[in-house]
Amino acid sequence: MNRRTFLGVAVGIAGLNMDARPAPLPIIDTHIHLFDPRRPEGVPWPPKDDTPLYQPALPDRFRQLTQALGIVGAIEVECSNRLEDNQWVLDVAGQDTIMVGTVGNLEPGTPDFRKHLERFHRNPLFRGIRYGNLWGRNFGEQVSRPEFISDLKVLAEAGLGLDTAQPDPALVANVVRLTDQVPGLRVVIDHLPQLEPPTEPQALRTYQGHLRELGKRPQVYVKVSEVLRRVGGHVPLDLEFYRPRLDELWDIFGEDRLIYGSDWPNSDHLGTYPQVLNVVREYFSSKGAAVAEKYFWKNSIAAYHWVPRQPNQPRLSGI
Repeated sequence: MNRRTFLGVAVGIAGLNMDARPAPLPIIDTHIHLFDPRRPEGVPWPPKDDTPLYQPALPDRFRQLTQALGIVGAIEVECSNRLEDNQWVLDVAGQDTIMVGTVGNLEPGTPDFRKHLERFHRNPLFRGIRYGNLWGRNFGEQVSRPEFISDLKVLAEAGLGLDTAQPDPALVANVVRLTDQVPGLRVVIDHLPQLEPPTEPQALRTYQGHLRELGKRPQVYVKVSEVLRRVGGHVPLDLEFYRPRLDELWDIFGEDRLIYGSDWPNSDHLGTYPQVLNVVREYFSSKGAAVAEKYFWKNSIAAYHWVPRQPNQPRLSGI
């Protein structure tokens, strides 16, 4: 074999070896925030004294931060109670194909809700709204109002979903009440790992009963986001610290109803993006490649019905 032939064979073998490597698991981050404090009107969040966060959080910065980690797409979740910021986010997201959706801020039960929903839903990136313990709203009171329920039925009929905000035991109970009345509405419970369960025995049993009831409802998803916690001034980065709470969610909601979200850049208060990702990647990867795929991207399609915008964003077979 002459030198030229040897080199050709060597290159061919190297190419085969490269092709044989498993492709990195694609990840869709279903919970990031976009804002720009440099806008003339400023932003309602984060506050100016929040030094780590008070800087532009835009798709290009997110892309550069996560491109080496397997993140191929993201869904923005509202962080402003201003109506026109829905349009601002849609405009910003539309300019970068890493963004596959946005979850906006509208108020069901108000006279102009349907008009605003029709306006923003014309943009296919608009995948739903968030409503919960945020912006001074009372989720429990609203679930008792026929106007609120009627508007959420319209949201469901449009094929859009509802994210909740700032979970507590009362919110979990109210999601049960809501889905009793609007069973066709897809609901995503954000940041459930951050919820502190009640310590009083009866209250704990009630909370766990509501959680198990939601586990029986296939239209309810749980975003495994805000997993890291500060304990005594320290943020543990060891999976074993978080395993009991993750196990509880796994046991109740299973492999088809849990989805990944980082809460970037709010997550910077607790750890770097790799640190946030590593805990859940270790947990779900240990359950096998099929489960990890569901958690990191497949379940997010079921929850949000997002559509790929760039070649490296995965599709379900047959779609």
